[in-house]
Amino acid sequence: MLFSSIKPALGSVGLVSFAINLLMLTGPIFMLQIYDRVLASGSVPTLMVICGFAIILYSFFGMFDALRGRLLGRIGQKIDIQFSGNCFDLACRLPSKLGAKGSAFRPVQDLEQIRQFVASPGPAMFFDMPWLPFYLALVYLFHPLLGMVGIIGAIILVAFLALNEYLSKTPSEEASKESRHRQNLAEEGRTHSEVICAMGMQDALNRRWNQRNRTFLTRQRCAMDVSGIFGSATKTIRFMLQSGVLAMGAWLTIQQEISPGVMIAASILIGRALAPVEQAVSHWRGFQGARSAYTRLSKLLQLADAKPDLMDIPLPKAQLSIDSLACSPAGISRPVIHGVACQLNAGNAVAIIGPSGAGKSTLARTLAGLTPPLMGHVRFDGAELTRWSDNQLGQIIGYLPQDVQLFDGTIAENIARFSEQVDANKVLEASKLASIHEMILQFPDGYDTVIGTEGLALSGGMKQRVALARAMYGTPFLVVLDEPNSNLDADGDSALTAAIHSLKESGSIVIIVAHRPSALTAVDYVLMLGEGRMTSFLPKDKALGQLVNSVPKQESHRGR
Repeated sequence: MLFSSIKPALGSVGLVSFAINLLMLTGPIFMLQIYDRVLASGSVPTLMVICGFAIILYSFFGMFDALRGRLLGRIGQKIDIQFSGNCFDLACRLPSKLGAKGSAFRPVQDLEQIRQFVASPGPAMFFDMPWLPFYLALVYLFHPLLGMVGIIGAIILVAFLALNEYLSKTPSEEASKESRHRQNLAEEGRTHSEVICAMGMQDALNRRWNQRNRTFLTRQRCAMDVSGIFGSATKTIRFMLQSGVLAMGAWLTIQQEISPGVMIAASILIGRALAPVEQAVSHWRGFQGARSAYTRLSKLLQLADAKPDLMDIPLPKAQLSIDSLACSPAGISRPVIHGVACQLNAGNAVAIIGPSGAGKSTLARTLAGLTPPLMGHVRFDGAELTRWSDNQLGQIIGYLPQDVQLFDGTIAENIARFSEQVDANKVLEASKLASIHEMILQFPDGYDTVIGTEGLALSGGMKQRVALARAMYGTPFLVVLDEPNSNLDADGDSALTAAIHSLKESGSIVIIVAHRPSALTAVDYVLMLGEGRMTSFLPKDKALGQLVNSVPKQESHRGR
């Protein structure tokens, strides 16, 4: 259960709420003593003593009320501390595991919504609501007619609360869904700002935003209207009930069945008994949002295939074997590539080629461990890819994706993959392999130059070379490069070729997804994909010879 660890803390809140609700009797008892004892006797010393006791009890009430608020705030923080790491991990992993569907989930935001509600006064209603029968019973003991008025009012308000839940649940969920869609659109606009500005897409996307925003505001307005109507109705009924109890008490006082003090005390008790219901209505939208977030987050945490604690085994040094591999992009259960089988030894480099859409990047992501195989096996030195822990995989695999993303931080931190302790020697080695050492030294702060949203903006080619250095940091056993020269000039191509030769000499296996012929210079083998399968796996010279021979045949067919 998501919140099983905070049960003791919730028990403390329950004890404090018990004291608060007992101290809530101070007001009715004080009024009862004033009307029935002080006014009847005219004793000023009695008045002073009663006032002194009331001040002491109200002081304790204030202390306990503040304590409950602090406890709820601490519980909210404890929930955040306990699950924020898991939620961030999910936020990072879901897009690669579920594809586009994974990007729609917002586990960090869901946890924040839960924390905000738990830390608010809203949860207090769950601890105060059970006291409603107790207060009504006290009023009933004063006089059955007063108790009946209170019971009828409580039934009406609880019915309103249930109706509020029924009528507001769907609008609230729809508003929450539209809010997530709107956030996704805003994030896309921020991420793809250059494309939007360069291609004049602002007006089109503004129209899309306005349409999405109008839908969101409509859904939100419906939810707010329902909540507002029931909130006002609840408050109105509570006022009417308090006045009704006063009227009934006045009539009973005239009939000399109760004293004026009882009349005032009963009115205060009814107000206190019904206050949690009114509070529940006012906080219901926050509760519904937190409940929906809790449901989504619980499912995500249950579905997350958390790796068990694995015993560290020796890092691979000799061989990568691929056996009858079938794979697909994240979130798709039907294989788009199948029948991939080959064996590579330390120091080998292979280029994956094929027409657009053949699945080259999909295969690369599977070999890098981003998406699990649908069938077949990927083994390092005979052991399945899944046998290594995440920390070990970070030492085994280096990966350069098509869409290069660097993080806010220094260049050294990005190259070192934000390791807890940056190894300066490995950073220098990786940057020299990528031939960017001299370029980095020209920056104002060298390797300590901050890049990202609050730092220096790098060109596409420079980003790719920093990412290439990151992939080669620590000389991993397997380095997977997805179109590594897409943003490189001639000098960058030469540096890439030299880097691949250096990796091979150090015993790394290099896999390159290539479109440009220059990327094939340093490889030993070529793996050809076509029509959803591996069509060939040959030494480079033989593979290139077949490709060259196939060109005239294709041209002759076109001539016919």
